[in-house]
Amino acid sequence: MTKSDLVNYIAEETGLTKADASKALEAMQNGIVKGLKEDGKVTLTGFATFAAKERAAREGRNPKTGETLKIAACTAVTIKAGSKLKDALN
Repeated sequence: MTKSDLVNYIAEETGLTKADASKALEAMQNGIVKGLKEDGKVTLTGFATFAAKERAAREGRNPKTGETLKIAACTAVTIKAGSKLKDALN
């Protein structure tokens, strides 16, 4: 499912226009980003938990050449599925 498919689905399910559904989806995405930046964690009970985790700098290898390279430290996002999401898929 693409973003436009999701916007269409939201519009059909809620009766919103596609423009309003798109704004709602953007607001949700922005809210999750803001929550991760400020609190480091966003929980949508029953659906998923998004968490920001710091990854330390480390050495890696280019699989083609075998050359060693440095991978910079970064912040990664982990997503853990909630019980309702797991149950819906199983």
